[in-house]
Amino acid sequence: MTLDEQLAYLTKGADETIRTEELRAKLERSAQTGRPLRVKAGFDPTAPDIHLGHTVLIRKLKHFQDLGHTVIFLIGDFTGLIGDPSGRNATRPPMTPEEIAANAETYKTQVFKILDGEKTVIDFNSRWLDKLTSREWITLCSKYTVARMLERDDFAKRIREHQPLSMHELIYPLAMAYDSVALEADVELGGTDQKFNLLVGRTLQHEYGQEPQVIMTTPLLEGLDGVQKMSKSLGNYVGINEAPAEIFGKLMSISDELMWRYYLLVTDHSSQEIERARRSVTSGELHPFEAKKILAGEVVHQYHGAEAASRARRDWEIKYEGKGVDPNAPRVDLFLVGRRVDDLLVRLELCKSKSEAQRHIKAGAVYLATGDLERPDWRRITNPSEEFDPEHHRGNSKSAEVAFKVGRKQLRVTFNLKYLE
Repeated sequence: MTLDEQLAYLTKGADETIRTEELRAKLERSAQTGRPLRVKAGFDPTAPDIHLGHTVLIRKLKHFQDLGHTVIFLIGDFTGLIGDPSGRNATRPPMTPEEIAANAETYKTQVFKILDGEKTVIDFNSRWLDKLTSREWITLCSKYTVARMLERDDFAKRIREHQPLSMHELIYPLAMAYDSVALEADVELGGTDQKFNLLVGRTLQHEYGQEPQVIMTTPLLEGLDGVQKMSKSLGNYVGINEAPAEIFGKLMSISDELMWRYYLLVTDHSSQEIERARRSVTSGELHPFEAKKILAGEVVHQYHGAEAASRARRDWEIKYEGKGVDPNAPRVDLFLVGRRVDDLLVRLELCKSKSEAQRHIKAGAVYLATGDLERPDWRRITNPSEEFDPEHHRGNSKSAEVAFKVGRKQLRVTFNLKYLE
């Protein structure tokens, strides 16, 4: 790539780069000297799972890695004990070292779904922050004024609203900034909510006689609700370790407008490709549902492979477009000749009692699927005393496969009829 192409690739989807001209100079120097840039991003292991919101930043690390630069995935096992105050209106509850260690281990395995494991440096900031002496901590604190620290929006807001602000929270930005000093970072990445912390890193590097790092912020990805940022605690997240069908189904639930933001931030499509696809949807050439299925399939492909993506799409289409039986519905095998439907629903554990089964049937909530279960014939059962005989559904086979649906619950049932031969 030319230098301009590299800059376009690295800044695609980024919210802000401070400063772009410094990044250009660093890239030029790297090309001339053969020394790759040291690019870091820190993650406090406050939760065990990485979701798509996290991947916006990790994928940007991957872009630097693609261009041959050294990527440092920094696990904040020390800063995690303090708790990042970014965006908080109250002091974050402290985590135990055991919780942090367990979460850090899951981070290490999940991150290699995106980054190249052989080319990624995994580090822990306890390696240097644990070793700072009391005198060194005092020196570190002397590099930044209280007035500048209180310029931070969330700190200032808490003071205005008479909310507690603990001393250890004021130390967090300094500890995070010192990571850049210890690692001699050329570039640091972070979400837009981390801009203050990243700028403190530039200041501290200057104070310690280093060339200030370039900082690049990435947008905070909205969750499935399209309003709040993606968060496990809000239940609006897509975990990269979730089952392929779960990921696919969740992404099919997002709005048509939000889909384009996901295309920009969690796929490798260029801005030009995304705009062309958007115009195709606007003109009617491409249906928005198809565009969304392509997005969902690509995300599943990234984290689970091509076969899983293809299967997830096929299963979703069978379930929601072909009105087929859910391929992932539980299955049971039975030897049975004839039985009243209300009795059968209890035996299949779709209902707890015969009276409950009768209530569901009378409410019109019980269906029977027969024939090809990918494109079945659905029939509503209206008579609780109806006799169900699997012999009527065997065809030329020695078994009969049907499905029952009670409300949202589905169950595939295979009736073995060999004993009738």
